[in-house]
Amino acid sequence: MKRVVITGAGTINAIGHSVSETFASMREGRCGIGALEIQDVERLSIQIGGQVKGFEAEGEFNRQQMALYDRFTQFTLYAAREAIKQSGLEFIGELAARSGVVLGTAGGGVSTWDENYRAVYEAGKNRVHPFVVPKLMNNAAASHVSIEYNLKGPSFTVSTACASSNHAMAQAFQMVRLGMAPAMVTGGSESMLCFGGVKAWEGLRVMSKDACRPFSMNRNGMVQGEGAGVFVFEEMEHAKKRGAEILAEVVGFAMTSDASDIVMPSKQGAARAIAGAMKDGGINPEEVGYINAHGTGTAANDKTECAAVADAFGQHADNLMISSTKSMHGHLIGGTGAVELLACIMALRDGVIAPTIGYEEPDPECALDVVPNEAREAKVNVALSNAFAFGGLNAVLALRKV
Repeated sequence: MKRVVITGAGTINAIGHSVSETFASMREGRCGIGALEIQDVERLSIQIGGQVKGFEAEGEFNRQQMALYDRFTQFTLYAAREAIKQSGLEFIGELAARSGVVLGTAGGGVSTWDENYRAVYEAGKNRVHPFVVPKLMNNAAASHVSIEYNLKGPSFTVSTACASSNHAMAQAFQMVRLGMAPAMVTGGSESMLCFGGVKAWEGLRVMSKDACRPFSMNRNGMVQGEGAGVFVFEEMEHAKKRGAEILAEVVGFAMTSDASDIVMPSKQGAARAIAGAMKDGGINPEEVGYINAHGTGTAANDKTECAAVADAFGQHADNLMISSTKSMHGHLIGGTGAVELLACIMALRDGVIAPTIGYEEPDPECALDVVPNEAREAKVNVALSNAFAFGGLNAVLALRKV
């Protein structure tokens, strides 16, 4: 099997409009969660989120593109531009014919749905724009990345709720590892921070009205975010031959299903995914230094995840650093795993562990080293990224320092 490395990374999220800005925010423990600036926010009981501020789409895309790009697609293309530029790849000839795109999203064009429901039901209009369907479809972002960068190989979208990005990146990893493609553009994006998107999530009663405090005893729910994370996964020898900068090696993944409940997580399912990713990557548990946790800030998720880590690692669990960057950028739902993979790259490359901010009170059921409130310098050779979704779908990626 081929070895797979990451040669490009790009992002836009509530704490940074680039990878460098995001790393700086993670080092500083900067919070990007604040008051939502959306239409009809006064009708919402949840009025905070990890909203991307200061992003002017009109300055990035022309009028024709804007007619086709929902906000989640805009974020994807913005992040892809940074990732592909860093990779140095130009997709022409055989490379273009075999390389592709796999992206994750849970909601796709939620903003487009919201706008057009308003037009039809609230404003009483009898027509919508002819591009509404291609704008809102979940595969819109993947298709536009394929078109923009001449990627003619396997291109598709994965939608598995909060595990979408990790599932997408796992598929891209497997394609490169098996020699199906020399390079794949992968990651995920989400933009649900509109009235309809937030209102739907309010109904679940899992949202916090004030802050995201993963693993803290006084946590009271998750906070939604938005944005994108995009990466270039490339076959190692291909990358080395062209002198590419290598950010990290992707060495393993595992996917499991709880097969038990549509919303309540299972310790056993999560633990099997964690252990499976290590087995797939040939990793001894003692090699793992950092885990980017799913860490939503809900009581059920945080306790279950800590118990799963303890089961998978045994005594070594006490030596691990585990943090949730959702405390800073919010929960990007289908895009969250992609943005969170950046924290793993930062740990491996820079020796900086992103903190879990907002931590106030120890919880005996989350008695692990959650890197509370302040970033930490530490040498890490192997990192894991956890994603556990509604539907009982678990996806864990393993990365190694190069």
